[in-house]
Amino acid sequence: MQYNFDQIINRKNTNSMKWDKNNQLFGRDDLIDLWVADMDFPCPEPVIKAIKERAEYPLYGYSFPPDSLYEAIVERLDRNYGWKIKKEWIVFTAGVVNGLYAAVAAFTRSGDEVVVQPPVYYPFYNAIKDNGCQILYNRLAFDGERYTMNFNNLEELFKPVTTFPVRVPRVKMLILCSPHNPIGRVWSTEELAVLGEICINNNCMLVSDEIHCELLVGDVKHTVTSTISRELEQQTITFMSASKTFNLAGLATSFAVIPNDHWRREYIKARAGHNSGNPFGYIALEAAFRSGDEYLRQLLSYLRANVSFFTDYIKNKIPGLKVVKSEGTYLAWVDMRNLGLNTLELQDFMRSKARLALDDGYAFGPGGEGFQRFNLACPRSVLQQALERLEQAVGEL
Repeated sequence: MQYNFDQIINRKNTNSMKWDKNNQLFGRDDLIDLWVADMDFPCPEPVIKAIKERAEYPLYGYSFPPDSLYEAIVERLDRNYGWKIKKEWIVFTAGVVNGLYAAVAAFTRSGDEVVVQPPVYYPFYNAIKDNGCQILYNRLAFDGERYTMNFNNLEELFKPVTTFPVRVPRVKMLILCSPHNPIGRVWSTEELAVLGEICINNNCMLVSDEIHCELLVGDVKHTVTSTISRELEQQTITFMSASKTFNLAGLATSFAVIPNDHWRREYIKARAGHNSGNPFGYIALEAAFRSGDEYLRQLLSYLRANVSFFTDYIKNKIPGLKVVKSEGTYLAWVDMRNLGLNTLELQDFMRSKARLALDDGYAFGPGGEGFQRFNLACPRSVLQQALERLEQAVGEL
């Protein structure tokens, strides 16, 4: 079927976290919401149909994922990425963030160090701190055009410091965002290989959040981190979901792939008592993976056009701002440092003058100051209205 992504669906008063929390989160209600990674597009028709059919059965008791769902995941990862996994490697979780919390809890102790590469998805920080661990920043290098991983600095984090203050490394884990949120990089096979080698050489677990792996808006290919080598596969936990690709986040169902048998047992033990999904989430995930490819093809075409429209508009009409070229996700990372505003001034400017609800760059950690993250997964007319507001506000500034 043909999907109409230009259709505006009114999400007000639907208990939408994205659209019904403006007063509480941003202090006013007259904003265009381009913040949280939640698309303003309908879900794939096969998913809606499958949920309706399940809903007609009048019992919603405790359930577990069927064998057919495991098979759909195994087949999709093999077909899309050449990753041949086993059914028993899959562990379901109620969302990737939920799964990340469990991973940190399972494999670290209070005071251990966990590496992140900011600016990066900010729930990573809470997953680390809430488990009593220390955050180590391996800040991404940015040349004004493109972000890269700072491998030299990363290797230094594993070395002891004997001069005052003395530091003995306790690095247990590195959390990777791939594709990277918010900057939109899709890491190359070569970059992932270097990263993997550093982690292997330092006995550091690699936790790879690959939730955006199917949302490619550039001329790139996603490499699953675990496919780099058998050795790295055994040292990596991979998180995936259909939630971003097919707009199913509210169904709270994702999965971890854990090839290491010992780690998988420890992870499952740490998750004891935690919810691992729900019947509608399982149904939706399987329907999306089995029957969602045509939806995804049309979605990516629309998203790529939105990225081009957004980038060209800012380049031509708001040249004081700069869009960092995105390769993956439907998020845009915009450099606004030329406006000369400090962190709080920029935040107030976006809310009070541009009247846009965005994610403030500073929330993503060191290197995010002066940036704003835009969610481009919306009808183009909404995106145009938002850009016109931004253009007017910058002009008046």
